[in-house]
Amino acid sequence: MRGADILARTLSRAGVKHVFSLSGNHVMSVYDAAIDADLDIVHVRHEAAAVHMADAWGRLTGEPGVALVTGGPGHANGVGALYTALASESPMLLLSGHAPLRELGKGSFQEMRQADMAAPVVKAAFTARSVDSLGEEVARAWRHATFGRPGPVHLSLPVDVLEAKAGEAALPAAEAFEVRSIPLGAAAAQAVAAELARAERPLLLAGPALATGRGRGARSRLEQACGMPVVCMESPRGANDPALGAFAALLARADLVVLLGKRLDFTLRFGQSPALDAGCRIVLLDPDPEALRAAGYALGDPARIALAVLADPFEAAARLAGTAGVVPAEWADEVRAALARRPAGWTSLASAREGALHPAEVGRAVQARIDRAREAVLVADGGEFGQWAQACVSAPTRLINGPGGSIGSAVPFAIAAKLARPQATVIAMLGDGAFGFHMAEYDTAVRARLPFVGVVGNDQCWNAEHQIQLRAYGASRARGCELLPTRYDRVVAALGGHGEHVTSGAELEPALERAAAATQPACVNVMIGRLAAPAVHA
Repeated sequence: MRGADILARTLSRAGVKHVFSLSGNHVMSVYDAAIDADLDIVHVRHEAAAVHMADAWGRLTGEPGVALVTGGPGHANGVGALYTALASESPMLLLSGHAPLRELGKGSFQEMRQADMAAPVVKAAFTARSVDSLGEEVARAWRHATFGRPGPVHLSLPVDVLEAKAGEAALPAAEAFEVRSIPLGAAAAQAVAAELARAERPLLLAGPALATGRGRGARSRLEQACGMPVVCMESPRGANDPALGAFAALLARADLVVLLGKRLDFTLRFGQSPALDAGCRIVLLDPDPEALRAAGYALGDPARIALAVLADPFEAAARLAGTAGVVPAEWADEVRAALARRPAGWTSLASAREGALHPAEVGRAVQARIDRAREAVLVADGGEFGQWAQACVSAPTRLINGPGGSIGSAVPFAIAAKLARPQATVIAMLGDGAFGFHMAEYDTAVRARLPFVGVVGNDQCWNAEHQIQLRAYGASRARGCELLPTRYDRVVAALGGHGEHVTSGAELEPALERAAAATQPACVNVMIGRLAAPAVHA
């Protein structure tokens, strides 16, 4: 077998069915090998889109998504998208072709220190060195992506390694992909339970890893045991995430915060007042020793750390579900009410003028469509329209841009979501700025026959930045954020999809229904007003 065959068969042995990829010179042997390994290649229009799709696959399934790109500029194009996956704790692999080992240092075609380039935005980055060890190196990358705090891992694949020959012995055994967990010991679990029993106003906060399907199940079981919501924080806006309602006010009153794999970072204002009370004690349950160290540094007061234990958040949630008692009912009710709080006026918000719908109006229509679906996945991008979407719309399964605060991933996310959940209604909500990043991936969705509904909030503006300019400098100095009133629905139609154009509230629901019923990927281009992201106050 060639190294390319070793790679393809190793991925197949790990359970991989789909590889998200853009072709190139360095990886054509892998395309050939994928045929015999029965690997489906979803061929995209930009390498970053392949990474975003692998990211979404990892979040939805819990198994590493796989992106395959060529070396040099192909690799460089994919690296930027890794930051979103890293911040969102998404297990995935970026496999990149690479200049031949025998030519390194001689000026080989597209020679680049690829592992060094990827290193800051992955858990680990390395270059394959031998065809005989290639299978184990892929298995090691797989294990690393899922062990502890999940995240992306990069492996570069030199052409001469892919073309070299090896025997069956080079294939890793099935157990090579098994990942050990870091359990929360019985004594530590009892100590956490004691802290919870002692507290009057405790909160349980989860990190992005527990936003996955597996994570939602773990949170649900812990919530039932404790009688209180386990709050998942996966937005760059932290406690001020509008999807969390008036939660920030509750966080400021807590006397104990248990962090289940949740970093004590900028989203919690590093544990400092006024985000958290100066007397609030912290329990840290995290699989990463560096995260425990950083939390102590951020707090600056070791007395505030009630407990700091290395533990996998899934294992910790399961152990606490069988150990912790029920928290005070009155406080638990307050937490639920704060999370559910939305201004009463939102239910009637509508466009002030023709041709500029209110984002909340769009959210209500999308929510109605989701409520009618037997299974639904909501994808929400960043930016102001994305924040309105996250505040106004909920679904059993949700994918957002994550703590990294990037924009532009929604279309690739939606494509991967439809592949992972073929029976689900997949709706992506994104602004016109975000849409421009990967609009060509509608071509990918058409070719792959993966229909979804993209709802584009078109305010002809990079509105998040425009709002900063208005607040900081005034309208007279706002510049560089204008976009055209582009008919994105026609762009999608030209790519073979279904397009709808909406300029009034009366047009919105019928357009969504036609888009959802279409057999092609759809774009509902909604003209909206330029409004700042919502804020929910207690």
